[in-house]
Amino acid sequence: MKSPATPPRDCPLCPRLKEFRAANRAKYPDWFNDPVPSFGPLGARILIAGLAPGLQGANRTGRPFTGDWAGDLLYATLLKHGLAKGLYEERADDSLELVDCRIANAVCCVPPQNKPEPSEIKTCRQFLKSELETLPNIKVILALGKIAHDSVCDTLGARKALHPFKHGGVYEIGKFKLISSYHCSRYNTNTGVLTTKMFEDVVAQAKKAAR
Repeated sequence: MKSPATPPRDCPLCPRLKEFRAANRAKYPDWFNDPVPSFGPLGARILIAGLAPGLQGANRTGRPFTGDWAGDLLYATLLKHGLAKGLYEERADDSLELVDCRIANAVCCVPPQNKPEPSEIKTCRQFLKSELETLPNIKVILALGKIAHDSVCDTLGARKALHPFKHGGVYEIGKFKLISSYHCSRYNTNTGVLTTKMFEDVVAQAKKAAR
């Protein structure tokens, strides 16, 4: 099975992100500090679209949502719903495996303040596009947060005005079903914007839609 395109190590496409990675490489030489590759089987029916690597999470460990609170909630939920197996230990070499789902980010490199610029989202969209064009079995896209939702819409050529972001929103776009959720970040959970039950319910919704 063909693998989707991925950015090269030390990707030069976004100068601001390259500079930020270099600064982090100097400050934290033992961290991953490169574009973070997608995670999960190529035959998956669900693609989870995240925002970007967290500075002390995926940028440190080299695996999406690994090493920060968002990953704690995401992987606990995937394990609960049978979309992952093994043990999540907040590191890339643990025994965790994804089952019928794959995780990709709208932006592959860590951005300053977790805020990628529109030009960076647009530049990195080619890799999200490659995921959706290359993976043969994807039926459902679960977008975590508005940036991921909007980037998926742009990737699929869907007008965002007709497909507005909302938690639990479902849209049929071509052969895909787009389901969106508030991002599972600590900010959203601490403020009550997203509860564990809300997140578990939307993941269950995505699993059911992929059958």
